[in-house]
Amino acid sequence: MGGQGDEQGVLRMRDEMAPETAALAAWYRRHARDLPWRRPPGAAGRADPYRVWLSEVMLQQTTVAAVRGYFARFTARWPTVADLAAAEDGEVMAEWAGLGYYARARNLLACARAVTARGGFPDTEAGLRELPGIGPYTAAAVAAIAFGRGATVVDGNVERVVSRLRAIETPLPASRPAIREAAARLTPPDASAGVGAVDPGDHAQAMMDLGATICTPRKPACILCPVAGECEGRRRGIAGDLPNKTAKPVKPVRRGEVYVARRGEDWLLERRPPRGLLGGTLGFPTVAWSEAPDPAPPFAASWRKAGAVRHTFTHFHLELDVMVTEGAGNPDRGEWAPLAPGDLPTLFRKVHAVAIG
Repeated sequence: MGGQGDEQGVLRMRDEMAPETAALAAWYRRHARDLPWRRPPGAAGRADPYRVWLSEVMLQQTTVAAVRGYFARFTARWPTVADLAAAEDGEVMAEWAGLGYYARARNLLACARAVTARGGFPDTEAGLRELPGIGPYTAAAVAAIAFGRGATVVDGNVERVVSRLRAIETPLPASRPAIREAAARLTPPDASAGVGAVDPGDHAQAMMDLGATICTPRKPACILCPVAGECEGRRRGIAGDLPNKTAKPVKPVRRGEVYVARRGEDWLLERRPPRGLLGGTLGFPTVAWSEAPDPAPPFAASWRKAGAVRHTFTHFHLELDVMVTEGAGNPDRGEWAPLAPGDLPTLFRKVHAVAIG
């Protein structure tokens, strides 16, 4: 039978956990990274859930250094979730251009609108999971950091820290259940429970910071690590080799042509379909990408090859021949419009750079 007794037992277990949690909290109070979406460790109140959520979505598959500028521009232009919810889709996609993984931007808008419609962010992990585009990691991170919930937050940094701390040698991704279980035993209870001296949000961010600054992928700085004395991987001399990873398959190569046409100050541009790669973004017309693509220029003209670009997506490499023309025509796709290269995703910025030579 479950109930309050079981819940209190979990809280006691977490409150009496190994010394790593307290040591990490003390280290974090002194060495936390200064990030614009964070509440300083030990500060009163909680972090703004909008800023936490926005930063976590931006940071997926991206570095802190790359995100800082985007985060500053987004929060200056749309300071609240309601402001973002009211934004035009094209404006958000243009502001996101260059950050990659454009499904995140579409989900960002859908989530902002759902949050605004319900009057604010849910304050539980389960409630957050019900919002569009929020998966297990983001739900746990927002629940812990913004609402003080004792959610277990596991990103790539945490996977590495826990793999080494507990010497988990099973290769990723098969090791993830064991990593999550070990991480859960280190996670403090809800801040509202009134037990334990470690804030769950601070703990989550401390684990991330430890992985980002000390327990790095190569040559971890174990001499500086606050939990080195408890690290089984270090004791066995294998910390630097963990986590083990299953070999990734070789990515296939797809090819195609992209057509860059200019008419005075205008360029031939089209908005890609809302679903699929680079969905909803502005770009130059291309053929379908495949191993053996068929040329399909948007209008008859004297096209010449200006060069080629190579771009890597999650599951394949793409090689595009950049075809250019100065002739005006009546295209069967796209529209003539002025171009601000900063509004283009990275792939088409590369194409533009080759086209203008």
